[in-house]
Amino acid sequence: MSAASATGVGPTSVAPSAARRRGGPLLRYIARRLAYAVLVVVAAYAITFALLWWLPSDPVRIMLGGQGDAGTVDPQVVADLTAKYGFDQPPPIQFLTMLGNALQGDLGVSIDDGRPVAERIAQVLPHTLQLGVVSLVLGFGLGIGIGLLANLPRSRRLRGLLFSLPPLVGSLPSFLIGLLLIQVFAYGLSALPAVGNDGIDHLILPAIALAVPTSAGIAQVTARALDESVKAAYSDYLRAKGISRRRIILRHSLRNAIIPATTLIGLSVGSILAGAVVTETVFTRQGFGRLMQEAVTQQDIPVVQGIVLLCALLYAVVNLLTDLVYPLIDPRVTLR
Repeated sequence: MSAASATGVGPTSVAPSAARRRGGPLLRYIARRLAYAVLVVVAAYAITFALLWWLPSDPVRIMLGGQGDAGTVDPQVVADLTAKYGFDQPPPIQFLTMLGNALQGDLGVSIDDGRPVAERIAQVLPHTLQLGVVSLVLGFGLGIGIGLLANLPRSRRLRGLLFSLPPLVGSLPSFLIGLLLIQVFAYGLSALPAVGNDGIDHLILPAIALAVPTSAGIAQVTARALDESVKAAYSDYLRAKGISRRRIILRHSLRNAIIPATTLIGLSVGSILAGAVVTETVFTRQGFGRLMQEAVTQQDIPVVQGIVLLCALLYAVVNLLTDLVYPLIDPRVTLR
């Protein structure tokens, strides 16, 4: 028997303890992030319920055709439907009941058409996911490209002009960009369709309308990170060796500048989901946005709650994955 084996300090005994030391912080980090994600989802669900409950209108009477003359609606029918959907219970009981059912996968039944909420969401989910993924990829690539382009020119005036573009673009709402795109490419050039869900050509304009505002924040972060990187000491060293500014940016600085831009992906998912409400209405697309708009108009509480729950889950999951991937991208980040 070797001395290492006899004393218990050989490779077979050290490796497991080292793995446990590394795994402990990681597991605690994941547990905290999961707790934050659950808190965000529950908070979004609760706030949405409170806002809908405080609305002065009655969802049952909206479903029955309005809240005009009380004599036009049979009070017994109203009472039966109110009991059926649980609106006769106190608000806290309603909320806890809906939350408990949602945790079991039951999102309830739509007040508008009586279909399961999960079925209505599943019908429009692919369209919004397709639009969201394309918009996110396009916005990320466009933001990195603008940030890179703003640092390449040697002229300070030109760089200053390019640096001012992201804030200007970011101030434009997605619906205004969508209307401009429709006017130019649909009505003016007749190059792309303005409405509908069929085919890739129907996806281009709404994806651009969502991607442009998303790219603004990524471009700002990337441009500033590149500018700071070019001014760093290692860049001075590389220039002293005769390496051009363009090569320093493309070969060395860009890799570091992408790291902070990656953290904006989670926030971008939230802005894209929020922008989809308006964008899908502007382009007459069937998706989360249109369904949410219709559900809020009809005060269809189960549908609104189901959409908010799913959007909050998507937002929380993407942010959680971003938090977990970020330490792998940047080894300087510690798990705390």
